[in-house]
Amino acid sequence: MYDFRSDTVTKPTAEMMAAVATAEVGDAARGDDPTTNELEAVAAALTGKEAALFAPSGTMANLAALLTHVRPGDEVIVDETAHIYNSEAGSLSAVAGAVSRPVRSADGFMDPSDVAAAVRGGASGHVAPTGLVCLENTHNAAGGIALPVEYMAEIARVAKAANLPVHLDGARLFNAAAFLDKPVADFCAPVDTAMFALSKGLGAPIGSVLVGSQGFVDRARKKFRMLGGGMRQVGLIAAPALVALNDPLPRLRRDHAMATRLAKGLADIDESLVRLDRVQTNIVNCFVDRFAPEASDFVRSLSEAGILANFARTKVRFVTHAHIDEEAVDACVAAVGKIVGASRSAAA
Repeated sequence: MYDFRSDTVTKPTAEMMAAVATAEVGDAARGDDPTTNELEAVAAALTGKEAALFAPSGTMANLAALLTHVRPGDEVIVDETAHIYNSEAGSLSAVAGAVSRPVRSADGFMDPSDVAAAVRGGASGHVAPTGLVCLENTHNAAGGIALPVEYMAEIARVAKAANLPVHLDGARLFNAAAFLDKPVADFCAPVDTAMFALSKGLGAPIGSVLVGSQGFVDRARKKFRMLGGGMRQVGLIAAPALVALNDPLPRLRRDHAMATRLAKGLADIDESLVRLDRVQTNIVNCFVDRFAPEASDFVRSLSEAGILANFARTKVRFVTHAHIDEEAVDACVAAVGKIVGASRSAAA
């Protein structure tokens, strides 16, 4: 089976496993796990922020950020297709007590004027005041689109004009840096806080990191503890994460090349299957409504051919990662070609 469901399916490398075996550990909840402390220092330096917090998941890191930024009853401005709004089990409202203010977007880009118009004050007592603006980079639902630093800075200027902080859900932030050929710190400069995942394209088995000012991270640690995040000998999972952060951009660019190869192969089958201009990083959205009643049917046929993928409505999502090579991509293209061919024959 070739697994294109997500870059979260990657397995730790031999180097990562060796790092686990030799990791120095302590009690991370007391601040004395040396490997975790090293990871947090490295993450802070890479992102250009003062401090970092290592969390077991991106959802928990995002939630700790929300709890720290906003008060119950505050509104959070989010892109209507954002992961933090659609795919984190409603924690923004259910746990942080915040109200979502979704803003329409085009391929992951909110119009700055729409963001400005969404800001609300609470002086009257009748409306929930805006407390935070959220961005996502790369943008998952938009197919791994990388938001340019200049665009992020424009949204940040709108937020600052309203005295609002900005949080970046940067689960695949390093993919954006690899595609746009800019340092990770450049993407974090316009925002107050950011999260990035270690267990997606970077390939570590577990973890995400929340970064921000020292004061923010100190406050976030208390929220993190409330969420059950106080861990002990965390060096065992921080050690492979440190390996993952060792010069990752060339590896990610190789994943991007595999996604481009896949997208071109799909386009050769039928141009309606993929928007080539929107394939930038390691996600390929394949639009199958012409060839299957439901995307679930298409994915079922792919599975029978040895290809695993995710779907939503009329779209099948393929994600490339360290375990996807040319052979896997070509096998995927061939499987899609057979399904499309069968559909055309049935319609003839």
